[in-house]
Amino acid sequence: MGVMIKLSRRVAVGALGALLAWSAAAQERFIVVASTTSTEQSGLFSQLLPAFKQASGIEVRVVAVGTGQALDMARRGDADAVLVHDTVAEEKFVAEGFAPQRRLVMYNDFVLIGPASDPAKAKGRDIAAALGQLARQGGSFVSRGDKSGTHAAELRLWKQAGVDLAANRPAGYKECGCGMGPALNMAASTNGYVLADRGTWLSFKNRGELAVLVEGDKALFNQYGVMVVSPAKHPHVKQALAQTFADWLVGPAGQAAIAAYKIGGEQLFFPNAQP
Repeated sequence: MGVMIKLSRRVAVGALGALLAWSAAAQERFIVVASTTSTEQSGLFSQLLPAFKQASGIEVRVVAVGTGQALDMARRGDADAVLVHDTVAEEKFVAEGFAPQRRLVMYNDFVLIGPASDPAKAKGRDIAAALGQLARQGGSFVSRGDKSGTHAAELRLWKQAGVDLAANRPAGYKECGCGMGPALNMAASTNGYVLADRGTWLSFKNRGELAVLVEGDKALFNQYGVMVVSPAKHPHVKQALAQTFADWLVGPAGQAAIAAYKIGGEQLFFPNAQP
């Protein structure tokens, strides 16, 4: 009888240990993805992540920051994957060995937002001409100033407009060091101009007198890419789980989920993963 009780206890303890181990393993089925404020604030992740978790059982914990900060997180090993939108910075990240490859996921475009009355007369389809006009007129312009993908694009566009921000910053130029949503809020409260990704603009509610003034210029194209952090740099990263996420994003299910996300009937992002 005593032997049977001891055996039962051993079985029970063994079963409990196995259950705890299984529970711990189950809890570890998550990854950290460093991504941009535009993918978060546009609401895209609320569409994608539940679908991915249902398909894979993997939870994705998003840290939404500017692209530069997202890449720095990954360089430190604080993220398993990155989903960002600065092609030059992404290619450098791969060249440095922090990811084996960069894969195209989707695109949308940037738009120049400003007061509908357009006091600087910037409206049109030429973003360089619009920024040049803003510089000459001294119109209020809110820059992200946060080393994000949008900020990097903005700096390239000012350069194309022939404006040297380091030597001769326009009178109305202000840096907020903030995400896309707060930058739009600042523009709305000051009736200023701001470069925004279309996805965040479409989901933005506090528009005030703001409207889209410049769109359609090829220079405003905005490509997003996904990269899995290399375990050669950081052995602790969850490479297999992160790869599952990246594969899903560029696969049929992820691409369909991206295409299906709309606000007011308007599509925010356009899938363009390569086969």
